[in-house]
Amino acid sequence: MPEVVIEVLGPEPPCPRCSAALYIVNKVVNRLGVRGSVEVVKKDINSDDVLDKYGVLISPAIAVNGEVKFQGRVPSEKELEKLLRSFLSRDVQG
Repeated sequence: MPEVVIEVLGPEPPCPRCSAALYIVNKVVNRLGVRGSVEVVKKDINSDDVLDKYGVLISPAIAVNGEVKFQGRVPSEKELEKLLRSFLSRDVQG
């Protein structure tokens, strides 16, 4: 079971910024070698469940373990790595 669930929220089909956000999330997760501890999920920002849960309307948005951490912009790899490391319970060597 993953320790961290990262949800990339954006429209379907994805816009270029949402695609970039998903790419960066996957790139950082793969680079850190934490795929087993981290689950990455792409969700439609316009779906009823996402609107009810988060209420975000500006994409891309990135939620970590049910909490929106970025909205309306693509985070840098460095920002995402720092955030991800703070959520992982074990030390990650990178």
